[in-house]
Amino acid sequence: MKKLVLLRRSSQLIFLSLFVYILWSTTYPMTGIFPPATFFSLDPLLVMMTSISERVIVAGFLYSLGMLALAAVFGRLFCGWVCPIGACVDMAGTTQRRKAVLSDEHNSLISKPKFYILTLILVIAIYGRQVAWVMDPIALAGRFVSLNLIPATTFILNKIFAILIRDMGMTGAVRDLYHSLKPTFLGVKAYYFSNAGIVLIYFIAVAGASLILRRLWCRMLCPLGALYALAGSAAPFKRIVDKCLLCENCGNECRMGAIRRDMSYVRGECVLCMDCVYRCPARGVRFGFGLPRPAEEAPGRDAISRGQFLSFLTASAASFISIPFLKADPAEASETDDARRVGIIRPPAALEEIDFKDRCVRCGNCMKVCVTNGLQPVMLEAGYSGIWTPRLMPNIGYCEYKCTLCGKTCPTGAIPPLTLERKMRTRLGVAEVDKSKCLPWAEGKECIVCQEHCPVAEKAIALDVDPVSGLQKPRIVEELCVGCGICQNKCPVRPLRAVTVSPRVSDRTRV
Repeated sequence: MKKLVLLRRSSQLIFLSLFVYILWSTTYPMTGIFPPATFFSLDPLLVMMTSISERVIVAGFLYSLGMLALAAVFGRLFCGWVCPIGACVDMAGTTQRRKAVLSDEHNSLISKPKFYILTLILVIAIYGRQVAWVMDPIALAGRFVSLNLIPATTFILNKIFAILIRDMGMTGAVRDLYHSLKPTFLGVKAYYFSNAGIVLIYFIAVAGASLILRRLWCRMLCPLGALYALAGSAAPFKRIVDKCLLCENCGNECRMGAIRRDMSYVRGECVLCMDCVYRCPARGVRFGFGLPRPAEEAPGRDAISRGQFLSFLTASAASFISIPFLKADPAEASETDDARRVGIIRPPAALEEIDFKDRCVRCGNCMKVCVTNGLQPVMLEAGYSGIWTPRLMPNIGYCEYKCTLCGKTCPTGAIPPLTLERKMRTRLGVAEVDKSKCLPWAEGKECIVCQEHCPVAEKAIALDVDPVSGLQKPRIVEELCVGCGICQNKCPVRPLRAVTVSPRVSDRTRV
């Protein structure tokens, strides 16, 4: 029995299930035994690049250092045993019938791009922009789970139960099961996310790349894998060959192309899958602690040397010193990069726009937990740097007056955690009544839907009585309005609402 392989697969399944569970169990009100930012705090790429770009120490910084320290001892253990994308890539790769075998030169070439991607991400972070979210595997997996997997699964299961109970008359145990799942497993109410199809296509492309070459994403493109490869390039826990028949089975089966033809291997590329242990007919391969063999440490044999990477860091540091703190000045940013001017309503107390777009890692947590499904991913409305950041779209859902979950689930503080008292005073924007569309104003018809739904105790929507007709006409009390959007959401006028929320007045948090 391949005990080590079985152990690895079990580990992948457990951590993948845990990752999905953490995201799935975070609903309104807060449930689940694990903090929603658990996995993201353990991601050194996201945490460190955000810290560098923002010039702050992001929560989880020490945890991420601990993960790199673990890699320095055990190598890319995270990639092979923990990473949710790694597990998905391996599952997709099992359907591949023909396994391509490449030469050492080709394997080396394929391994290089991820190091250049990592370097580029680092340089951009030094210059004040965080773009790690584009290719980070934890953020990528989080977006897929939150914006695709959970909404699709809950929607389909709710429909199935509705058919079984309502149309087919199944009651008793089926109905009891449904009611037991509704507050928990089926409690997610977010079924629709704009642009979620792009997230799905991206995820399918990453996982499907393994059909071309096993673990192609991990070998070639993953910047987190590159970071762990550098940290684990001299890990004392390593592959040891006690006896070799030169059959090359291990090299042909290595999913990372880490084993060379001379039976040495690139330690930073090994994800400890343990396949080579069981592919050896002589049973001469094992993993353990030991001194490095000369062939393993031969200069120029790795995909990229630590010296080369340090030269990139030196050049980046020189750029950083020559142009200190290249982040845009907040006053300038408010004039040139302001979501208010294009009507984008951000989550409550979100950082000022330039810092918000920089610190947001596009994990999808806030959008998934939004109880009304009002938080939606942006595409190009906020520019290229704002892609996949969250915005409130009142036509779809409003900001629940007594909900603070988006700030609690944000792993980087792009949306600060708020007390309920502060949240109810935080302004996302201000509502405006278009008298040319409003039924009482434009058509003389009775309608006070917006005022009835206003959650503010003092009512941010006043009703002015027309002295002639006696008709009540709504008017916004700006100093009381928090811009939650419920008035816009409930307004019966279609297709364009008579009440809309504008972000021209909003409470944003300064770093």
